[in-house]
Amino acid sequence: MSGLLPDDQIAVLREQGFVVARQFVPAEQVAALRALAERHLQEHVAPIEYEADLRYPGAPESRTAEGGLTVRRLLSAYARDPLFAQWATDPRIAQWLARYFGEPAVLSTVHHNCVMTKHPAYGSLTGWHQDIRYWSFSDTDLVSCWLALGPETRNNGGLSFIPGSHAAAFTPDQFDDKKFFRDDAPQNAEWIARAVCPDLEAGDVVFFHCRTLHAAQGNRSDRVKLSVVHTYHPQSCHPIPDTRSASQPGVPLA
Repeated sequence: MSGLLPDDQIAVLREQGFVVARQFVPAEQVAALRALAERHLQEHVAPIEYEADLRYPGAPESRTAEGGLTVRRLLSAYARDPLFAQWATDPRIAQWLARYFGEPAVLSTVHHNCVMTKHPAYGSLTGWHQDIRYWSFSDTDLVSCWLALGPETRNNGGLSFIPGSHAAAFTPDQFDDKKFFRDDAPQNAEWIARAVCPDLEAGDVVFFHCRTLHAAQGNRSDRVKLSVVHTYHPQSCHPIPDTRSASQPGVPLA
C-alpha cells in the first residue's frame, strides 16, 4: 500500500475499510508532534483520560491503585496546542478526504480528537468494536485519520483491522452489551480470523471507516506508543441535535 496514489488509496479504503498511507507526514513534523505529546504526557496536562477510568482488561482498578495514573488518552488535541490543531486541519488531510467524500470535510472535536497512548505496563486491551457504536450523525460515512508517532506493531499494541467489516450487516447478537464484537460467538470466528495488523512507521497514516471493526492488544515493548487520531465527516453530514456528537462544534477543513 506504500506506493499507492491517493485515488488508489481511496479505492482500498472503500473496499476493505482501511488503508495505510506510508510516510504521509514529514519526519520533522512527526518529531515535533511526538515531543509535544511526550511533554504533555510527562506533565499530565489536562484534559486526560486514564486507563483506570475505562477499566478495560489489563487496566488498574482505580486511579489510586498501583499504576492508577497511567494515561490512556490526552484529550482535546485540537484545542490542546496550535501544533495539534495545525495537524488536525492539515491541507493534505483536507484534500485526501475531499476526494473521498466528494465534498469538503469537517473535523469532529467530540470524537477521537486525541493522542492515544499505550504504555508497556497497565496499557489495556481494546476489544473488537466499531467506532460508530456511540456516535450520532445523520449519516455513517465518517473516516478517522490515525498518525503513528513511532513504530506500531502487534507487539506494542498496534491496531488490528478486519477487512470488509465496514460493509457487513451484523446482527445485535454478534455484539455484547457494551457493543463489543463478541469473540466467543461462533458466527464471529470467521470474521476475526481475517484480521490484519499493519506494521506502521513514524509518519505513516491509517485512514479507516467508522464501521470497520478494529482492536488492539497490550504493549509488550519497553516504550510508550503514541498516536494522534482525529475523525472527520462530510459537510453534508451533521451530528444529531441533543446528542454527545453535537456537544461541540466541528471545524470545517479548507
